[in-house]
Amino acid sequence: MSDETAPQDSSPEDSGEPQAAGESALPEGFAQRFAEHLRANQTAAVTGEGQAPRSRPTVMVMAFEGWNDAGAAASSAVRAVGQACGAELVGKVDDEGYYDYQFSRPKVRSSGGHREIIWPSTKIYRARPARAAVDLLLVHGVEPSFRWQAFTADLLTRAAENDVSGIILVGALLADVPHTRPIPASLSSEDVALQEILDIDEPTYEGPTGIVGVLAHTAAQAGLPAVSLWAAIPHYVGQAPSPKAQLAIMRELEDLLGLTLDESEVVEDAEAWERGVDDLAEEDAEIADYVKRLEEATDTTNLPEASGEAIAQEFERYLRRRKRPEG
Repeated sequence: MSDETAPQDSSPEDSGEPQAAGESALPEGFAQRFAEHLRANQTAAVTGEGQAPRSRPTVMVMAFEGWNDAGAAASSAVRAVGQACGAELVGKVDDEGYYDYQFSRPKVRSSGGHREIIWPSTKIYRARPARAAVDLLLVHGVEPSFRWQAFTADLLTRAAENDVSGIILVGALLADVPHTRPIPASLSSEDVALQEILDIDEPTYEGPTGIVGVLAHTAAQAGLPAVSLWAAIPHYVGQAPSPKAQLAIMRELEDLLGLTLDESEVVEDAEAWERGVDDLAEEDAEIADYVKRLEEATDTTNLPEASGEAIAQEFERYLRRRKRPEG
């Protein structure tokens, strides 16, 4: 996503309008269950007195550069979803009282002989992807330095103004996982109904948190269904970019939101990234031995056969990919 409006496909089938009878129904699985739950929670206070609930609820998906974003995987994934869905910039949160410019420094950019200062901010984009279970409000920015409670209230106010029915908070963290295995990506929620509907757990982490954790908890306390999505990045290669982790997050978002994205470029980047890390490990016997021990630990943990839910998700993803991607 950029500050300008992303190019859009104007063909009727990609218009983002609800599909007519006889066309493909909402995807089965996570996306359908999630969308139906959000639709059931829409009230007259949100949709307008006397109006029927919208056919597709709006979900706000948020990621922030900084402490919550190891390998820049979360912010890259949300940005890629916006680009794939033709998202349009609809708002900004740029109060300078939120940022320490010595920590989150502004940047100078030149374009066509014109120089400008790009100040840290949080941008809000809207997308109405075709064939998806929901409409999207995508939020991407820099974790604020100050006034977190005011910042959180500001974003949740924007959510209410845009009839948001649910929130997904996306993050990435460093962990003891091998780069040679699928990147772990997990969902959790404080919403008891979502725990049951999506077969996910409540969060168990205790300790220092970032703006993603604050937003997830505050949304839940306000009665707004919220899901947290975290990817685990190999700590020995935690620097950005981390395309394999970005890909894992994008695929989780596909399953949860009913999207079909063209991930071919990210897949190529992820494969190249893994080959590069393989080469580095081969040059360092200590790292190679460490990776081998991580692989053994991971394989032991994941030894049981894949669950029926995991198999069903993979089959749904395969069926979606037989259709033309969004955008």
